[in-house]
Formats: sequence, structure tokens, C-alpha cells
Amino acid sequence: MSGGGGRGGPDPVTLEIVEGTLASIEREVETAIGRTARSPMIRDAHDFRAGIHDARLRKLTGRSYSALVHPVARDFPLETMRPGDVFFHNDVYLSEGGIGHLPDLCVTVPVFSAGRVVAFVQAFGHHDDIGGAVPGSMPSHATSVFEEGLMVPPIRLWDAGVPNRAALTIMTRNSRMPDSLAADLDAECSACLMGARRLAELFERYGVATVEACFDAIVDNTTEAFRRELLARIPDGTWAWEDYAEHDGVDPPRLHAQRITLTKTSADGGRLVLDFTGTSPQARGPINHCGDYADGNFLKKWLAPILRNLAETPERAAELDVNEGVVPLLELRFPPKGTLLTPVFPAPTNARTFVILRLLGVLAGVLAKATGGAMPADQETIRYTGVYGDDADGRPYLMREVLGGGSGGRPYADGEDTVHVVPDSRNIPVEFAESRWPFLVERLGLAVDSGGPGRHRGGLGYEKHIRMLRDAQFMSIADRSRLACWGVAGGRAGRPFEVVIDPGGPAERAVDALADAEPVRAGEVIRVRTTGGGGWGDPLDRPYDEVVRDLRWNKISLAGARDDYGVVVGGSSDEPELDGTASDALRAARRAARTGQEPFFDRGPGYGMLAGQPTADIDQV
Repeated sequence: MSGGGGRGGPDPVTLEIVEGTLASIEREVETAIGRTARSPMIRDAHDFRAGIHDARLRKLTGRSYSALVHPVARDFPLETMRPGDVFFHNDVYLSEGGIGHLPDLCVTVPVFSAGRVVAFVQAFGHHDDIGGAVPGSMPSHATSVFEEGLMVPPIRLWDAGVPNRAALTIMTRNSRMPDSLAADLDAECSACLMGARRLAELFERYGVATVEACFDAIVDNTTEAFRRELLARIPDGTWAWEDYAEHDGVDPPRLHAQRITLTKTSADGGRLVLDFTGTSPQARGPINHCGDYADGNFLKKWLAPILRNLAETPERAAELDVNEGVVPLLELRFPPKGTLLTPVFPAPTNARTFVILRLLGVLAGVLAKATGGAMPADQETIRYTGVYGDDADGRPYLMREVLGGGSGGRPYADGEDTVHVVPDSRNIPVEFAESRWPFLVERLGLAVDSGGPGRHRGGLGYEKHIRMLRDAQFMSIADRSRLACWGVAGGRAGRPFEVVIDPGGPAERAVDALADAEPVRAGEVIRVRTTGGGGWGDPLDRPYDEVVRDLRWNKISLAGARDDYGVVVGGSSDEPELDGTASDALRAARRAARTGQEPFFDRGPGYGMLAGQPTADIDQV
């Protein structure tokens, strides 16, 4: 938690109460949504977020990222708002960068005290369907945002407590899942209205001036903590790093670059300049992200959690909130309009995760260069997969989930397995899925050997087997099927994403990671393997007992122990028997066979499959 305010600020006890109350209200809003929403993506997968903002549009809570209030305040001046109002939007280009694709629907409720707006409670989440060319509103081959669904700029969805039935009717009419959409919106509006009442009670208890002083202290304390504890660990200087999306769904696979030139300066107390010059032109397909609005306000708060890896301990990193206090510490410099980060309307954006997730890794990579490796290796912890068709009663259904992957190995520990980039999100429960949709989940576990080898191994991805009981169509919005998550400081790349239908059967076939409607016959199995995180450090330095433990836990195979770690083991993976003498000899031979210094970054072999290789200076430290 943040400490007390400075001289003349709120007293420490009041500040702690206000800060804790904000976190509690945010959690209560999210709990209410999770318990009352209807769609599996919101209720079961938990792909939604809440946030609390003040009247100056500053994000106050730091447990998770959230959208922005800026577009609502732009179109509806605060003095025109009334108690009971609920504002709605999902228009990517009119969201000031806070919404990345059309299925992310955002509701915002103003909080009133002493006759004026004093704060906002907001929620946004990924909904099942908002129209467009394909079920789920994420057409992988879209060339225009008009193919992706219904666009709604900021509107007053509830006017002083009265819902706008006409607007709700239009939105549900455009959805293939109208009942779920209507129920989800009702859940989100009601939860945010509840949160607004809770927040108004806080103002009544302490008074507007005191609570707003606490808001200032919360933001200022975050700025000071990040500057003192994190930025201070980065030397002054300039470094560059880039990484790539591998395809856009329309053009043949190629490297779509996202580049950051990082400059650390101690001037004005210390700040970071992130220059995105060198980022590739906007894609014809839907991998673009509108990042350059509102001075990159959303993108600053999206990227800032990476800095927490520089904290003195993991426990301290978990204590550092990411709220509006990080914004003054980051200056973003965007290239002119027409790039992946500065697309021109109506460029499609539904797979913009390929860009904003890669940017997390690019920032981690450039910081690894700046700090000599004091950052984790790469990860790719989100992709959308699912099936749709008609059930036994002839009713259309859509199952879609957001499967995580392994996080990168860290300087002090292995990566985590099956991490989801959205906090608290999860895979669809097997029992729920099998009772609702016409398929069986025959396996859900860890993908063996998927984590990048290293002194600290990359986390493992999922392996999921789905046997279809009726003919259906498979969909996927995923990257990293060619380009693996890179290793750092001598660690190796993880395994890429893979989907195979009817593995081992007569009709075995691989499915492209971007697919809208891959036919699957009744009785066929869909095997999904998600990405493993990159490794950190030389895998030949991994202690023997940790390799044997991974064998026993079925995280690596016997072949993986030998080939990746130079460890010779007899017996079975359940009862492995280390041959220390043979392992010592094998590792010694591997080290002797090396020519020159090991590369600091290991991108894996996939980059050689695509035209246009990474420039040598980028990969060097």
C-alpha cells in the first residue's frame, strides 16, 4: 500500500482508509458483474475489468488496467451529467485509445457529491458478439473496421436512471447472442451504479476536500515510488529493441515490427522516453492498435507494469500499484499516422493484441539491455480460440475462451505456468463447457517441454484436447505460431502456439493461428497447445535436482532433459534416476563445442521462416 501524504496532505490513517475503500469498491463491482452476467466470456472466463477515476479523469486504482473516461468527458461535459446517468461506448477510434476492439464494451457512471461530479466508476469487458462478419465479432481476415461489428461512440445509455431502450434494442439486434449481451450490459450498468453509491458514501463520510486530497496523495505517492525504486535502477542512456507480429490475416506472413527506442534521463527527477519510430506501417489485416490518442494515456498505463520487475523483491513489486501516477514518468513519441500504433480509420483492429502484447515484450527486452538482464524473458499469455455451430436442438452456439500461456523465466525464478494477461481471467471450466456445448474435453493440462530452457525455465503453456460431438467450425485469433517467445541472458526460446485437428488420425491437419471457420467433423479432436515462456540464463547451469524435479512433475520429457539441459536420466519420468557422471560429461562436451559467446537473446528458429531478418544491432547488448 502507498504511504501517507507529505506535509499539508491528508493524515496517514485517512489516506489508508480511502485507498483501501477504493480497492474494495473496485473488487465489489467486479464481483457483482461476475455473479450476474450471463455470457461465458464475462461470467466464467472473467475477461472484464473495473476501474475508479477521479473528476480529473485520473485512474486511482491499480490492481488492473482499465479503459479511459476521457472520451465520455470529451462528448458530455461534466456539468451536464446527472445522478443515475450511465454512459456507454465501444468505438475504437472515438475511445481516445482506451478500447482496442469492438467486442470490448465500456460503461461509465459518474459519482456525485456536493452537487457536482467527483469521480467515475467504470467497467469494460470482452463480450460474446457485437455483430460483424463472423460469430464473436473478430474476423481474422477483416480489412475494415466495418466488418468487425457495431460501432457505438459515447452515448448516454441511462438518462438519470432511465435506460435508453432504443439504443439497447439496436445493440442487441446486431448481436448473434442478444440475450447474453442484454444481460451483460444490465449487470455492468447495475454494478457500476452500485459502486458509485459506495463511493458517494466515502465522500459523505470525509468530505469532498479530504477525499480529493487523498486522491492527489495516492497518485503522487505512486509517481514517487516508481521514480525512486524502479527508474533509479535504470542507468541514463539510450537503447533500442524490436519484435514482430508474424501475420495479419490478410497478407502472406511477414515480420510486422514494433520498435522501442528507450531513453532514460535523470532530468526533472527521472523519466523514460519511449520512441516508437521504426514501427511498421499499418497492416491491411486487423492487428492495428490506436495507441496515439490522449498522449498515449492508455498505453502508458498498459506498459508501466513491466517496470515493476525492477523492484527490489517480488513481494515489493506486487505492492506497487499502477495508477495515473505512472503517466508523468513516461513520454511516448509516436511515428506519423499510418503505422501499427497510429492507424488511420477505418483500419481493422480486432486482433490488436498482437501489437499491444508484443509491446510488453519489447519494453521488457529493451530494459533487459539497459539493466544487463534484470528482466524476465518473453511471454505471450493471451489468444482466443473456440468453436461454433448448432447444437442437438438446432440452436446456434458459440464457445470462445482466452487461453493463457507460460510467462518468461526470471532472474530469480522460473516462469509461471498458464498465466492469463487479464488478471483473474481463466479458461472455461470443463464441467460447464461439456454441459452447455456439444463436445467433450478429453485433456486439459500442461504442454510438456513448452517452456524455454534456461537456468530459470520459462513457464509452460496449456494443452487442451476437445472432441467434437457434432460438426462445427473452429476459430482462432492467435500469434506466436512461428515466432517463439524469446529467451534472455542465455536462455532459450519457448515453444510456439499450435493447433492440430485429428492428431494421429487419418485426417490430421494443422490449423493456421488466424482462422475464422475451420471445419471440424463430429468425432474429431482439436488439440490446442499454447505458448511457453522464454528461458532466462544458460540451461546448462540449471541444477540437476531442478531438472529431475521437472521430470517428476511432467513439465519436461526425458528427451528434453538430455537435449535442452544436458542431463542424462535413466528410469522413467515418474521415477527418474540421475546419471551424474554422464551428465557432467555431456555438459562439458556441450560447453566445449560452443564457438564464441552465447547470444544474449535467443529468438528461436521461427524468424528464419519469414522474409526480412532482425537487424544485428537490435539483438546485440
